[in-house]
Amino acid sequence: MIWIIVGIVVLLIIVVAAMYNGLVRLNQQADEAWSDITVQLKRRVDLIPNLVETVKGYATHEKTVFEDVTKARAQVVNAQGPADAAKAENQFEQTLKSLFAVAEAYPQLKASDNFQQLSGELTDTEDKIMASRRFYNGVVRDFNTKRKVFPTSIFANMLGFKKDKEFFELAADDQAAAEKPVAVKF
Repeated sequence: MIWIIVGIVVLLIIVVAAMYNGLVRLNQQADEAWSDITVQLKRRVDLIPNLVETVKGYATHEKTVFEDVTKARAQVVNAQGPADAAKAENQFEQTLKSLFAVAEAYPQLKASDNFQQLSGELTDTEDKIMASRRFYNGVVRDFNTKRKVFPTSIFANMLGFKKDKEFFELAADDQAAAEKPVAVKF
């Protein structure tokens, strides 16, 4: 009889340890994935001043577009957490669309090697950001699911995993704004 009780306790310890280790592993993957996103966002933010300066050389009278890009860039740099970063990202993407709309009006600019190189690097970075977002959101989904399924849901709070991780997604009003065309005024 004592061996049955000891066996049940040992089995319970093994199950709880496996749940804890699974939650820790997914939590670490989510943190790593968020770090990858911030690296790509930083890379893009670092490209923007060069792109703005290149466009400024051709379009000196488009001052408000440059100011908007600079403000949006600052918001991305200062964003805290996935929700804040997503909101800043949406605004930043809108201002970049405006910047590229300005560039469309200057064929010499579009033909310049510097602009083409910066545009290519920016496109590559955007692709990496999208891939990083998908990976992060996948890991967050797995973590949140594991935290909520039985029997892990019973022990998750006791093991220190009290809340879900945030997805990196656009809010409903940001999503609607992202779908609207950008208004460009000359």
